[in-house]
Amino acid sequence: MPKFSSKRRVDHSASEMFDLVADVERYPEFVPLCSALKVRQRMAKPDGTEVLVADMTVSFKLIKETFTSRVTLDRANLKILVEYLQGPFSNLENRWTFEPKGQDKGQGEGSGVCDVGFFLAYEFKSRMLALLMGSMFDAAFARFSIAFEKRADAIYGRRKLASS
Repeated sequence: MPKFSSKRRVDHSASEMFDLVADVERYPEFVPLCSALKVRQRMAKPDGTEVLVADMTVSFKLIKETFTSRVTLDRANLKILVEYLQGPFSNLENRWTFEPKGQDKGQGEGSGVCDVGFFLAYEFKSRMLALLMGSMFDAAFARFSIAFEKRADAIYGRRKLASS
């Protein structure tokens, strides 16, 4: 089963990055392969988390697949968990973590630096679909964290990390 894991230090606060990844409705604007995303349900839980059920459509050339997942937004712990519900996969697991690394030197209040952790593991149900889309998915998922960092720069502005 293909797995991807990365940790990138970005010059945006953990809160900013959490908000960016949590804003799933905007994914079609910048996430590789994502052509549509529709939130079916949004629920606030007593533990303070928010749970979304969403359909994401991925497209590549003539291939178009939609899958449903449950997204748990845990703002208090700066974590996002994506659990697969239905679609073309036999397994899909995705986790995001946002670890504050302090305030950027010389920057104003609200600025910050954080490590963004991204983990993804997936397996297609169909061997044929795995053959058709596998290498393309591998390349796209490898670029996911970079796409989010570029989006953060566009939304929050690009800051230069101060040297220690």
